[in-house]
Amino acid sequence: MLDFLSQPWPWYIAGPLIGLVVPALLFLGGKQFGVSANLRHLCAATIPGPVEFFKYDWKKSGLWNLTFVLGVVIGGFIAHTLLFNPDPIAISEATKADLTGLGLTDLNGLVPKEVFSWSGLLTLPGFVLIVGGGFLVGFGSRYAGGCTSGHAISGLADLQLPSLIAVVGFFIGGIIATFVLLPLIF
Repeated sequence: MLDFLSQPWPWYIAGPLIGLVVPALLFLGGKQFGVSANLRHLCAATIPGPVEFFKYDWKKSGLWNLTFVLGVVIGGFIAHTLLFNPDPIAISEATKADLTGLGLTDLNGLVPKEVFSWSGLLTLPGFVLIVGGGFLVGFGSRYAGGCTSGHAISGLADLQLPSLIAVVGFFIGGIIATFVLLPLIF
């Protein structure tokens, strides 16, 4: 059983399981799937201070979502410690060639260590990608009223036009980042 669980799951298993999240949340009380709202819940729970944005009953509206994220963290820990697969990450040769063309050479892990490491953070490309990208993702998810998972999974399933516009924007942003920004940064 552990061998089955530690292998990458094909789309026809993982996709429907993700798709069942939305009806399950709706069945369990009209909840919406998303992760980015948890940052607000954490701030409201720990350091609300005088900021009006954090003055609300986070236990009523966000406790279930914080529990969900805790489950994601625990699941990630279990997956890494008990289900760790030592096989190399399957990356297509075309992707490897593109990354090598950008100057990234250590492609053995899940992410290139030249960028996503403490030493990579001290380089200009690493700082721009990690700190600048993190800021833009945080700002963008707040500005768009949710993150990619919330809009793409819950919003589209609920047939919300703003979510469709946000998801189209996410894809356009990803294409621009891949073909314009990454070559400029590296």
